[in-house]
Amino acid sequence: MNVIETVIPGVLILEPRVFDDSRGYFFESFSQREFDEKAVPLVVGATAGEINPQYPDGKIVFVQDNESKSRFGVLRGLHFQKPPFAQTKLVRVAVGRVLDVAVDIRKGSPTYGQHVAVELSAANHKALLLPRGMLHGFAVLDEEVIFQYKCDQFYAPQSEGAVAWNDPALGIDWKLNPEQVVLSEKDSHHPLLRNFESPFVY
Repeated sequence: MNVIETVIPGVLILEPRVFDDSRGYFFESFSQREFDEKAVPLVVGATAGEINPQYPDGKIVFVQDNESKSRFGVLRGLHFQKPPFAQTKLVRVAVGRVLDVAVDIRKGSPTYGQHVAVELSAANHKALLLPRGMLHGFAVLDEEVIFQYKCDQFYAPQSEGAVAWNDPALGIDWKLNPEQVVLSEKDSHHPLLRNFESPFVY
């Protein structure tokens, strides 16, 4: 597994080693051993070598796997869970192609309000690791997408939070025309970042 750091500390692109031949392909989509060796230190030590306040025990242990199916134009986000139910997510695409976005909302972070956007697809096999303290969303760029993600906290509906996907201050290019975007009713009414009080500290 190749680990690529991004402009936001702790947000990582994971590239598996893929074995191709005439029959198809094989790759390890997740290895706890390799994840612990290569990715976890870059997340839990993301604050200049000090203990990351989001990870006081220095560990990331996934407890829930989720899968969603979406059609072209569907945009989900920008979501998070508040502490003590904040989630680390490891996201990937099994079918189709999405633009996946992480936005830093850790108060005091040098990249607060900045985002990372990565195309994840069944073809490139990439995964994106989002530490606690990130907004997360994705836009479906293919006819059909099956999206999979691991979480290190169970879903807690009472702790849900979100920011508007189209906040101009975030400057996210979702690679869709506005008339193509398909939202849930809930995702149509989230606050702007300037009206939002983050529960996370860098």
